[in-house]
Amino acid sequence: MTRKAIAVVSILLLSAVHVDAGTIIHAGRLINGHDGQVHKDMSLVISEGRIVSVDKGFVKPNADDTLIDLRDYTVMPGWMDMHTHLMSQHHKKVYSDKFFMNHADYALRSTVYAKRTLMAGFTTVRELGDNGVNSVSLRKAIDEGWIVGPRIFTAGKSLATTGGHADPTNGLKGDFRRDADPVDGVVNGPDDARKAVRQRYKDGADLIKLTATGGVLSLAANGQNPQFTEEELRVIVETARDYGMTVAVHAHGTEGMKRAVLAGVDSIEHGTFMTDEVMQLMKERGTYLVPTISAGIWVAEKAQEDDYFPAIIRPKAAAIGPVARQMFARAVKAGVKIAFGTDSGVSVHGENAQEFEWMVEGGMTPMKAIQSATLEASRLLKVDDRLGTLEASKIADVVAVKGNPIDDIRATRDVVFVMKEGVVYRDPDTKH
Repeated sequence: MTRKAIAVVSILLLSAVHVDAGTIIHAGRLINGHDGQVHKDMSLVISEGRIVSVDKGFVKPNADDTLIDLRDYTVMPGWMDMHTHLMSQHHKKVYSDKFFMNHADYALRSTVYAKRTLMAGFTTVRELGDNGVNSVSLRKAIDEGWIVGPRIFTAGKSLATTGGHADPTNGLKGDFRRDADPVDGVVNGPDDARKAVRQRYKDGADLIKLTATGGVLSLAANGQNPQFTEEELRVIVETARDYGMTVAVHAHGTEGMKRAVLAGVDSIEHGTFMTDEVMQLMKERGTYLVPTISAGIWVAEKAQEDDYFPAIIRPKAAAIGPVARQMFARAVKAGVKIAFGTDSGVSVHGENAQEFEWMVEGGMTPMKAIQSATLEASRLLKVDDRLGTLEASKIADVVAVKGNPIDDIRATRDVVFVMKEGVVYRDPDTKH
């Protein structure tokens, strides 16, 4: 038998097994994530948590199959948020939480935020910084089925320099303001950089997050200054590669971004004051932008409330919203690769889909915005062989919304169906 004949027989056999696959979804409209089209009247055939086939028309189920009728909805791959912080959600007294919250308190509270995120249609998240233990344990609890939540890829504790954006002792009084070390995620020099990455691996992290510049919400005056040397960044990237880890970089200021991109990082988070030069470098090197527009708008709004932020933070927060939106519009026009991310935990958990609206407002088409949270996010995570699109052999992560988000992106707020790995967590007939 020729190779061509074998291929034809294989396809026929694959199509033939769908009647015994277990679950069939009838989709009135289907966005598969990879071809940029809206397909009408389609069927997804699912077995053992995987997609067996995607078929034109409504496949007739066998008596033992489960039929899910989504003919009135738009079906898509499960969305992926590339920048979340499930451990917390910003509030007026968040800076004093560390004195009153035990690790167990954070962990229990994060289960609430995890469920909200999944029910909002986000079946996968990239956790970019916590106390070093919360998201690793949360990931395990979700994987074991103890609690409900999205699939987690976590960085554990973010890496910082002394006094940098993720230095855990910032803002504390003198007796508590100790000299933190690489175990705490604080780096000063290349040897520290290597140890900090290796410690994250030891802790169970999936990737590395570092803060290359100051931050808006850290208790420090400068939100833009570079905080890692070129050598430190190079060593972090090299060591991360040795351990099979990607590197995500918080950056608002231009010089810190430039150093990070030249060092070979995978993504720039926020990118607020990004210049045309940095955008060009990112295009040349394939670096992703994760814009987190929602967080910029949220902190700018809160800065208008008296006494919401400490005085040292308020001017930084007030300035960032409009600049973030302008930067994103420029990045879209420039053709920078963009992956969806909200920074939820600053903005509100469960409202992640609002980022789609800001992206479309900034000049991205609705389809490209959806792909930023499906295909492009899976590529950034380097899991596009199993997630990010609705195709045969992929993991069955599926979300459905009322209406057509290509006509009105606000439809992404109206999630009616959520499936993760073939398990239904939300359906049109159930209130959550």
